Amino acid sequence: MHRVREAPAQSAPAPLPGTLAHDALTGLSAQPKRLPSKYFYDTRGSRLFEQIMRLPGYYPTRVEAALLRTHAEALLAEAAPGDAPIELLELGCGDGSKTLTLCRAWLKAGATLVYRPMDISPQALDRLGARMARQLPLLPVRPLCGDYFQTWPIPQAHRRQVALFLGSNLGNFTDAEAHRFLRRVRVHLRPGDSLVLGLDLRKDPHTVLAAYDDPEGVTAAFNLNLLTRLNRELGMDFVPDAFRHYASYCPLQGVARSYLVSQAQQTVHSRVLGRAFDFLAGEVIHTEQSQKYERAGVQAMVEACGFAMGAWFEDRALPYALVVCRAE
Repeated sequence: MHRVREAPAQSAPAPLPGTLAHDALTGLSAQPKRLPSKYFYDTRGSRLFEQIMRLPGYYPTRVEAALLRTHAEALLAEAAPGDAPIELLELGCGDGSKTLTLCRAWLKAGATLVYRPMDISPQALDRLGARMARQLPLLPVRPLCGDYFQTWPIPQAHRRQVALFLGSNLGNFTDAEAHRFLRRVRVHLRPGDSLVLGLDLRKDPHTVLAAYDDPEGVTAAFNLNLLTRLNRELGMDFVPDAFRHYASYCPLQGVARSYLVSQAQQTVHSRVLGRAFDFLAGEVIHTEQSQKYERAGVQAMVEACGFAMGAWFEDRALPYALVVCRAE
């Protein structure tokens, strides 16, 4: 059975790499089908994720926020020793609520700080800017919208850059993708600059699975919203109710995965792409993965990418770590 075929009476130019159109065409033409998780975050998706972060079973946000509060001054000493002004870059800032607490603590400790939130969502940056203006009006906030590596600010000689990549977002990458990402970050940092990673660690499989398959159904709505976005932006005719969210966790690999499962044999068309995509009953779209790490593996990974692993701050009750990586 042909899985991808031309839609009747339609034609379209090849989409540009790195766009939603390109990634949807490539992913829905693959076996198994996949869609990049970065496209979850349209306006509704961002709001749904804010709801997810408040769910009782979704521990990563809660635990990471507590680590940032508890170890804020130690993080400052480890990531930016000395008294040089700091340019704090947050890659994928979201609503910035955790970072607001960190910025407040660093300012209180006497740091000279400029905050540069980076995100692909202009709506998220607008909301973050408004929140920072209300709660930390003296903090210079200079947002950057777009791809991190295309918008990365040129380092200034008198400022130390500290990059934050929180929320265990590194775990959304495969091992090869994570190494490639860290090497690209390292290229943009000078010796003496730092990267602070928030990483989810391996723990009881039941705890992990509950974080990605909540009984309230918010995570399911978050995943299914991706189909609504494709309908809106690519002229597709997905029926979201014809798919169901499914989450799994493999404790041997330490990977949580999310899927959308087709509930019947069906064909989905795209007016923008000029293509049709066939689904079998039970066929899946892989929408997200989340790697859970171990300390030895993290150290090997960051060192292979040009960093020295510095301080490690861990919550032992619900294992999660903040890791300072120094650019060598």
